[in-house]
Amino acid sequence: MNRKTFLKRLFQVSVLGAFPALYSWQVEPFWVEFVQRKLPVKNLPNHLEGKRLMQISDLHVGNRFDWNFLIESFQKAKSYNPDFVVYTGDFVNHGTLQEQNDLRTVMEEAVYGSLGTFGILGNHDYGPQWKDVILSRRICSILKDFGIEMLNNEQKEIHGLNFIGFEDLCSPNFNPMKVMKDYNPSKANLVLCHNPDVCDIDIWNHYQGWILSGHTHGGQCRIPGVITPILPVENKRYVSGEIDLEDGRMLYINRAIGHSYQVRFMVRPEITVFTLTQA
Repeated sequence: MNRKTFLKRLFQVSVLGAFPALYSWQVEPFWVEFVQRKLPVKNLPNHLEGKRLMQISDLHVGNRFDWNFLIESFQKAKSYNPDFVVYTGDFVNHGTLQEQNDLRTVMEEAVYGSLGTFGILGNHDYGPQWKDVILSRRICSILKDFGIEMLNNEQKEIHGLNFIGFEDLCSPNFNPMKVMKDYNPSKANLVLCHNPDVCDIDIWNHYQGWILSGHTHGGQCRIPGVITPILPVENKRYVSGEIDLEDGRMLYINRAIGHSYQVRFMVRPEITVFTLTQA
């Protein structure tokens, strides 16, 4: 191989090597996927058959990526005209005063359900060490100002659908039995739980139904069926999508719309659009 051919091939290899890095940094993190699927709910009232429930998770408003992407995604999400919207935690990255102000800007374009809009907190909403209860109340206050009803170990029934919201597993306020001891299995119940590892803790009181989670971001970078190098859960089965817990509970893990870091490979950001059906 002469010098000219060597340099040409070196250039080609460099370009091919640079493309995945550029794609995972500048393309996929901002290529939101609207995942549409059915959500069969036990005891669902007839008048809710066919209604849409949208799940938005893990905004991570901060300085790790351009959060104007969230606003653009919200504007697209509104075209689906959801009847219910649930936000499943991690609204900010660290919870600094700047992030709180930026969250207000983002939520000016928040997506709302025509019948109800609910939220729960994630671990990042408690600050860098997941222990700042004062910060978590400030985040709740901001969200309430924008019409989002926060469920902190609480339940709220609206139009025949009962939403059960947990505080985050890593937070000082994690106490799901506060609400699960009183849940009514004859209702159409949905549990909102940021961290899917809670599924493996004995707090469910024979609950059977859906659990909507986030937290994992789907690993952000993975080769499906081969490897997910970084997954922030104890149970490595909990990556993303639908998981049958084989005891009457079904888990859905949203891949998140925001990012801990601006990098994604084969794990596009997600907003989930569920169509409610009777189980």
